[in-house]
Order: sequence, then C-alpha cells, then structure tokens
Amino acid sequence: MGELARRTLGGRRESGAYLLGVELPNGAKRIQEFVFYDDIDPLALATGEVTIRQVALPRLWEHCRSRGYGVVADVHVHPAGYGQSPSDRANPVMPRAGHIAMILPNFARGAPAPGNIGIYEYHGDGAWTDHSAAGSKFVKLEKTS
Repeated sequence: MGELARRTLGGRRESGAYLLGVELPNGAKRIQEFVFYDDIDPLALATGEVTIRQVALPRLWEHCRSRGYGVVADVHVHPAGYGQSPSDRANPVMPRAGHIAMILPNFARGAPAPGNIGIYEYHGDGAWTDHSAAGSKFVKLEKTS
C-alpha cells in the first residue's frame, strides 16, 4: 500500500493498481501480483482521477498471459472516504460481472484493512453490490512467503 500512497504525489492525485492472480478451486481468488495503472498507461493518473485508456489494455493482457494470471480485482485510492464516486460507478475498471473493485481511503496513508476499505462487486449494466461492511468476511489477508 505504500507504493499506492507514494504514487499520489503527496495526495495530489489518485493512484491504483490491477490485482492479478488466480481463481482457486473453491471459487476464491488469490492475488499474486499488483500492476499499477500508470505502469500500463502512463497517462492513467494525469487528470488527478484514474482514467485508463483502452489503447493501453493490450499491455495488461500481454502481462497477464506471460504470468498465467488474470485480473482478479482492482484497487484505487480516494482522498478521504472509501465510498464509490459517481465516476467509479459509471466507469468500472474491468466492466465484467463479478469483478471486485476496492477503494482505499486517505490516499492509502496509514494501514487500511478490510472493514475500513470499500469493497464493491460489479454485476454489469451499472449494477454494484457494496461488500464494504463485510470487511474481513469478504476479503481475507494472508501473509505469504
């Protein structure tokens, strides 16, 4: 999370990352790697809010193929709370049903954890479910070696 905070340039803009990984046999998703939006699209953070150009996505897909991963979720930061903005609701980073979008408050400063972050599931056609209140029942953090 420190790198997400650093990429806000001292709280002057949002930052974010694709969370890449695999789906487990039980349907859970394991995050294996972060790929920052501005590493895929150098202009993704230029407006102060996350805006990813479609022309940049082939780089993401090639990265996923080379690792054998898929995009299992995304995360981005907000200046204050973790609620979805109208732009977040209207423009999902991955507009496919089942995609999970997480929002970290306070430009990811401090130690945001489940229960204090936004967790939203996209269903398509602009429909979302807010899982934020479920916190660690919905998102499990594990330390791996």
